[in-house]
Amino acid sequence: MDPFDNNSTDRANLPRNMIENSMFEEEPDVMDLAKDSAAFPTFPTLDPDEVVFEPSSSRLLVRGLGEHDIDEDEEDCESSARLLGMSFMNRSSAHRSSSSPYTRQSPPRSCSRPSARTMVVCVLLLVIVASMTMVLYFLPGCTFTKAGCPKPNKAAPLEPVYPVSTNGEPFPWAQFRLPFSIHPVSYDITLNPDLDNMTFTGCTVITLSVHHNTSLIVFHGANLNITKASFKVGDGEAHDVTLLEYKPRQQLAFKSAAELKPGQLCVLTLDYSASLSHTYDGFYNSSYTDKDGNKRVLAATQFEPLSARKAFPCFDEPAFKATFLIKINRKANYMTLSNMPKAKSTPLSGGFVQDEFEKTSVNMSTYLVAFIVANFSPVSKNVSKTKVSVYSVPEKEQHTGYALETAAKLLEFYNNFFEIDYPLKKLDLVAIPDFLAGAMENWGLITFRETTLLVGKQSSPLEKQVVASVIAHELAHQWFGNLVTMRWWNDLWLNEGFATYMQYTSLQTVYPQLDIGNLFLAVRFRALDKDALNSSHAVSTEVNAAEQVEEMFDSVSYEKGASILLMLNASLPGDQQFKKGIIQYLNQFRGLNTDTNDLWNSLTQVSMLNQNVSEMMSSWTSQKGFPLVTVSLKGDQVTFTQEHFLLTSDNATHTSTLWNIPLTYVNDSCSSAPECRQVFTLKTKTGTLKLPGSVKWLKLNYRNTGFYVVHYGDEGWAALREALSNNVGVLTSDDRASLIHNIFALSRLGRVSFHQVLNLLYYMSNETETSPVMEALLQLQNIYRLLDKRQEGGLVVRMKNYILRQFGSLMDNQTWGDENSVSKQELRSALLETACRLKEENCIKRAKALFKQHVESNGTIRIPGDLQRVVFTVAAQSDEDWVTLLNMYANTTYDAEKRKMIRGLASTQNTRQLVWILKTALNGDIIQTQELPLVISTVCNNFAGYLFAWDFIRENWDRLIEKFPVGSYALQTIIKSSTSQFSTPAHLDQVQCFFSSLKERGSQMRSVQEALETIRLNQRWMDQNLSTLRKWL
Repeated sequence: MDPFDNNSTDRANLPRNMIENSMFEEEPDVMDLAKDSAAFPTFPTLDPDEVVFEPSSSRLLVRGLGEHDIDEDEEDCESSARLLGMSFMNRSSAHRSSSSPYTRQSPPRSCSRPSARTMVVCVLLLVIVASMTMVLYFLPGCTFTKAGCPKPNKAAPLEPVYPVSTNGEPFPWAQFRLPFSIHPVSYDITLNPDLDNMTFTGCTVITLSVHHNTSLIVFHGANLNITKASFKVGDGEAHDVTLLEYKPRQQLAFKSAAELKPGQLCVLTLDYSASLSHTYDGFYNSSYTDKDGNKRVLAATQFEPLSARKAFPCFDEPAFKATFLIKINRKANYMTLSNMPKAKSTPLSGGFVQDEFEKTSVNMSTYLVAFIVANFSPVSKNVSKTKVSVYSVPEKEQHTGYALETAAKLLEFYNNFFEIDYPLKKLDLVAIPDFLAGAMENWGLITFRETTLLVGKQSSPLEKQVVASVIAHELAHQWFGNLVTMRWWNDLWLNEGFATYMQYTSLQTVYPQLDIGNLFLAVRFRALDKDALNSSHAVSTEVNAAEQVEEMFDSVSYEKGASILLMLNASLPGDQQFKKGIIQYLNQFRGLNTDTNDLWNSLTQVSMLNQNVSEMMSSWTSQKGFPLVTVSLKGDQVTFTQEHFLLTSDNATHTSTLWNIPLTYVNDSCSSAPECRQVFTLKTKTGTLKLPGSVKWLKLNYRNTGFYVVHYGDEGWAALREALSNNVGVLTSDDRASLIHNIFALSRLGRVSFHQVLNLLYYMSNETETSPVMEALLQLQNIYRLLDKRQEGGLVVRMKNYILRQFGSLMDNQTWGDENSVSKQELRSALLETACRLKEENCIKRAKALFKQHVESNGTIRIPGDLQRVVFTVAAQSDEDWVTLLNMYANTTYDAEKRKMIRGLASTQNTRQLVWILKTALNGDIIQTQELPLVISTVCNNFAGYLFAWDFIRENWDRLIEKFPVGSYALQTIIKSSTSQFSTPAHLDQVQCFFSSLKERGSQMRSVQEALETIRLNQRWMDQNLSTLRKWL
């Protein structure tokens, strides 16, 4: 069922000036029941005794239920009948006789009113007659024959409805997932890519094992022209088979001549041809310009989650692990890479060479297979028994050193930490010039964007942090995801949540100077923000369609997954129990597929106190959202209460399940040191704790290791505010940032007034640490942008003055030279970007001067890496400097710097330049299409650009979904950035109507539901807080 209203077009099609003017029109006091089911809650069916007659004067006016005037009694019947859908009222008056009982007759005035007894008797007789008539009408005629009706055959199952193949025949499989009766054992794949014509041919030989009696073989293939297919059983002869194809599910199938028995081995051989993909998945073509200005082409792969089937026919699901032998035929001037080391190269006729790679020494899921045909240069070193190499285009070889050093150190760390050595002989890290994802963990051949792998010699520590973080994530996958793989995409978090958790854990040990803790804290806050929406999903959730698989790659699977692992580790006794549990998990299931319960069972097995980890953690993975914990402190008595923190309560999916919460807390007597931390487990709705003595205040969720929000009540917040005003250091910087995040979240929920938020922020004049300042700036800038987009001019000026007043001294204290501390770079860039965005005079002046010096010195006077974004953004506000920046972009080879230039170019207020950069990024010529989500996000942050971006998305939607799969993270980003700052009914209608019109082209995406919910929440927050803002700013 389409959740959107297709008829809600009254505002959507207005010209923009009319839309803007209509944003603030007062809606009539009318409820449109057909318009938005989400606004109309579903009530339980009333018992007849509970129904009360309501006078017609108090009825709702229902739009659209009739055009003609009718008197009150008829209106009662007609309106009620239409609301209830009663067909007996849906008749034409043209067919009514003049004596029809349904035609209103004027009763004779002389008739006396019948008695109550007469009325009751008449009604009863009418009911009996009507009931008998209906029984006779609906019973089959055979009821009254001598033989009676035949009994139904209860044993006969319902026949499944099979889809139709491309040739018109019934396709013999009707499910999204493949049958488990046949499993692949090995693949032998030969590929012949033609980079001149952007095509390839292939031959795939799949050895299959039969697990259950069957004659049906179903597998995957997409956009492949199968020219020949043959099948043989055991040592028998191969016979040609005719394949059936069902394109909507990208499935191929055939039936064997004889039924296959468990234990038999079969061989399926397929010859095919295809075009190299022009998007970013499957076996796709890419290009770059070398130092001499020549265009170089290459081919690379991106198979996760559902695109191996676009390169070779296969059983493209994580549970169908097999071995792979890859052979690639290439021109002599190219080189090839795959998961395994090259075994041999054989010259072929016509100047071609066949590279054959070793058969994989491990069973792999298809999404981890990878191969590349290109001209790349490597740098290498050995780590234990593994050769580690970093590949790039030759012109950027000098930028590979940091990645090689980092990969080597992290591989050694993981080998020791997991007590299981990396199992392959080689580990390649490859920078692809045109690559949509940040990176991909293909076993033995990890692929990266150039910006996430290559670091210049003069790069800032912040840029090195980005590269180290991505490498740490992808290396962790070599164990979590590759060695042990989730059984199905519903448990993607077992891959991504663990890899995210380990990237932060590993860097805190291997590179403590990168201050990765601030970043980990910030992403946990953002995961809470997303999971507070009714449109969120459980960590482990049902997945039954391709777009649902794509949508699993979000902050719930990544950051929430990592957050609950952090919480579990912090709550288990001892320092090593969590580590022992995951080592047990990896050893027990190496080479296999698992689900969430397998992880919990492994952790339970090593529990020191016989804790049932599954019982504790299932509430965090099986239901969406997180708890709001309310604290009530009276003397030495503390009462904790938990409930679902849900921003949208209308039409919400409520769960009765509670969370098993390991509450941590500190108090005024001991509050910052780790030994101050106390633990209380809250399993029920309410729990009570008796403290050793009376305390002034409690701070829950020590260092924000738990995944929940805390409300302290008016007195509790006042006590914490006073404590911070007296001594900022009374709490850790993580705890101070946690308080700021929580009070803004509670304001959005409506539990605290915005006045209370501002009261807490009074202490910020004494705050100097990175995490609290960055969280406060982010929250205030979100409100600033909402006001700006609403054209609340007076409030925008006041909010600007408030921010500059609160953080002005910190902004003034920032330097514009080199800075080596990552934490100080983070703080400096956040403060100066805010100051310049708010047009603070000194900031603008310093940024312009630095850009001028850089240009006039031909780049010899460097702009520090953490300041490049703010400097380029300020420069782009001048038409002349915008052109200069565009020329710099064209001539710069270092990709991290190019991305900052893109942000600057996209921040212009010049509408012609905005239109140009949006179209250019979509076309992919000057600015690569992989950067389009970044361009749109940056354009949407500016008042001049956000409506242009929204129009651009609507006009080019079909091209967007050609580039980025429906449900993909790139599309999620585009939808969120283009709609998250809307807060008016007009924009809500417009967004709802547009996505409603898309149908299967994107209307059902979870990110669309999130966008609509966010707009409603923005509107609600504005309605509730505009008066407060006017009063207190």
